[in-house]
Amino acid sequence: MTTVDAIPLVRASVGEQELAAVAEVFASGWPAGQGPRGKALEAELATRYGVGGAVALSNCGAALHLALLALGVEPGDEVIVADYTFPAPAHAVRYVGAVPVFADVRADTGTVDPRAVADLIGPRTVGVIAVDTVGLPADYADLKSITDRHGLFLVEDAACAIGATYQGRPAGALAPVACLSFHGRKGITSGEGGALLTADPALAVSARLRASFGIESIFDQARVVGLPISVFTEIGYNYKLSDIAAAILQVQLGRVDELLERRRAVAAHYAELLAGDELLTLPHVPPDRTHAWQSYLVKLAPGVDRAGVAADLRAQGIGCGHGTWACHLQPVYETTRTCPVSADLFAHQLAIPMHAELSTSQVERVADALRGALRANAGPRTRPAENPLVDAPGGAA
Repeated sequence: MTTVDAIPLVRASVGEQELAAVAEVFASGWPAGQGPRGKALEAELATRYGVGGAVALSNCGAALHLALLALGVEPGDEVIVADYTFPAPAHAVRYVGAVPVFADVRADTGTVDPRAVADLIGPRTVGVIAVDTVGLPADYADLKSITDRHGLFLVEDAACAIGATYQGRPAGALAPVACLSFHGRKGITSGEGGALLTADPALAVSARLRASFGIESIFDQARVVGLPISVFTEIGYNYKLSDIAAAILQVQLGRVDELLERRRAVAAHYAELLAGDELLTLPHVPPDRTHAWQSYLVKLAPGVDRAGVAADLRAQGIGCGHGTWACHLQPVYETTRTCPVSADLFAHQLAIPMHAELSTSQVERVADALRGALRANAGPRTRPAENPLVDAPGGAA
């Protein structure tokens, strides 16, 4: 198998338009953060999502951290977080000295189960971080009802969901505070990057200040006549997004519908090719929402050796992965909580190639290879029943 034949699990859709935008930044003389391209990107994001403020940041983890700081989360507070996800939300809770409380997820969607959230609310609970799992929005109507009833904040981790919708509204605008990611495997990307979106302009101001070590924009200060001296009013962080990355993202925002449509076509083709296979379960998308298809996860039947399937696919040059994490099982959290649905998904889901650059023939090759690998790695009780008339010696051809 040559590298030409390889089908990667993920691949960014960047090209000449993005390179031209970077060249413009180089010519401008301001490649650092919070410059003109960053400001323009923030304005575009605020308009696109209809929010009071947008802050361009170095990554989504930074956005989650700043969100919790701006919301006033203190050491010892409890924040309920979706369990089946990359552990960035729980990490952010730990950053501020609070306690992440892991909520189990729906078996069909992998998104946080509102009933689990309601059951976990206690006297120290201050808020909830929901996750749009691998691109599918959570149940925000139910979650908003719960958090409003108990006086809790609600944060949307929309890292994977740019382009998705819930009840006609875009992911990223489904909670009073939302966090986006522009990592290399997302629907649009600058390699790394993120953003905080909020209905509250004051919260955006607070986050922007903390993202720059607790001082105002150096770019703005440099344009003031005289010798302005910045005053540090907060213990801040270096979470700024460079103008180089912001310029790339301005191009990518203009292409988001085109790139999402390609991903949707790939997902539809997988669904057609893999439909009815008893050794796997396909992704479920409820009728009130749409998927951004950051990843395409199938759930393997019990008894199928997932590691064996992955080894077979990789031997054929086809990228794959385990899906995402059951956070409560990670040793760093040392929790006694159990989330059985999340643990089951963590043990049985498999990610297959999903990106906007996949061709029809590549999708078909992945599906064929997956079907073969499933049968080669299914236990005797899992393997589909054989037709004795066809498979017995001397049977029908």
